[in-house]
Amino acid sequence: MTPHKLRKTRKKRGSRTHGWGQIGQHRKSGVKGGRKVGRHKHLWSWVLKNKPDYFGKKGFRSPGSRKGEINVINVGQLDELSNKLSLEKQLEKKKSKPFLDLENLGYHKLLGSGKITQAVIVKVPSYSEGAARKVQEVGGQILQDRTNQSQGNNAQ
Repeated sequence: MTPHKLRKTRKKRGSRTHGWGQIGQHRKSGVKGGRKVGRHKHLWSWVLKNKPDYFGKKGFRSPGSRKGEINVINVGQLDELSNKLSLEKQLEKKKSKPFLDLENLGYHKLLGSGKITQAVIVKVPSYSEGAARKVQEVGGQILQDRTNQSQGNNAQ
């Protein structure tokens, strides 16, 4: 920064346009720094280009407010899962039926979307009524993990 006595405004005192041409091209323009007006209007393109995360939620989130993600699986995916585990030679059998421990596989809830073709025994912390009905219709069984009943809708 130059000292006050050497600045252009001091040198050009009395010159009407201060070196900006015949009509004074920079007259009435002012300085737009520091202000945040027009970010939702005429400066929206500036926001998109320079600060795309300018709007939105920020700040602290209490650790207790997030219960964790509930990983779900549908009944229609059980056939694929049992086939995959049998190819990897990790499929257990109980009562001559495939046994799937969904909690050990990372799933928390069994939902009833899709069709199941083979009878399986499923161990899962929680499940929907539709899922239980579909598994039982093909001759399967759902074993509920009694230690983890706090999540979701449990049907008997």
